[in-house]
Amino acid sequence: MTTPSTAVPGPAVGDLPAGWFAPAPQAAPPARRVLAQARFDATVILRNGEQFLITLVLPALLLVALALTRSPGLGAGRRIDVAVPGVLALAVMSTAFTGQAIGTGFDRRYGVLRLLGTTPLGRGGLVAGRVLAVLAVETLQVVVLGSLGLALGWHPRAGGVPAALLAGLAGTAAFVGAGLLLAGTLRAEAVLAAANLVWVLLLAGGGVVIPPGRLGGFAPIARLLPSGALGEALRGALLHGSLRWGSLAVLVAWGSATAAAAVRWFHWD
Repeated sequence: MTTPSTAVPGPAVGDLPAGWFAPAPQAAPPARRVLAQARFDATVILRNGEQFLITLVLPALLLVALALTRSPGLGAGRRIDVAVPGVLALAVMSTAFTGQAIGTGFDRRYGVLRLLGTTPLGRGGLVAGRVLAVLAVETLQVVVLGSLGLALGWHPRAGGVPAALLAGLAGTAAFVGAGLLLAGTLRAEAVLAAANLVWVLLLAGGGVVIPPGRLGGFAPIARLLPSGALGEALRGALLHGSLRWGSLAVLVAWGSATAAAAVRWFHWD
């Protein structure tokens, strides 16, 4: 036989004071708004199957393939020591350029950017949140791919880590600017096609994984591309422990140019 419940019932909805369900009268502090947007954007990147594939799965598979095969040639040095910096550069390009271009392009198509721009977050907060999301995903990529590289026998130069971080930040700025420029000027379908095509072309001949010196007559052009400059900068830092100022200058120039172009031509709707 069951006994009657002795739980004290809560107040009825009609007994609650006026304004109980009303939103907070003020917006959250700017830092909290930006961090909330960054957390949301990073979650979207990692939960999206296509973006997860291009940001983590394909770079990891490529790293394993490069470590276990002898083709294509990667030049002087232990093969795994040359391969890991290039794959890390590819991961930065995948997240900062391809992922941001596609995600922002479709958000723009569906009016998400215009809507968020009218909230307390604002356009500046939205951009800041997306940049932080990119950096968070890149940190995860470095942990996963770096651990995989170490398991495959990678021996990075510890003294080159600061130079690698500087190159990574400069490369992220260059690729985020390029991604936003693409997403803000083309239709979403065109952004999807162009971003994936550029990713494939830069992987094959942009000097990101295969050093520019192995590309024959195309080497001078590859060194002036953000992909080649980032690949060379990370290889110089993690393979030789040095900062390649020429490659860093190329990345800064690309970052400044793409940021200025995105500010000038980006359309929010």
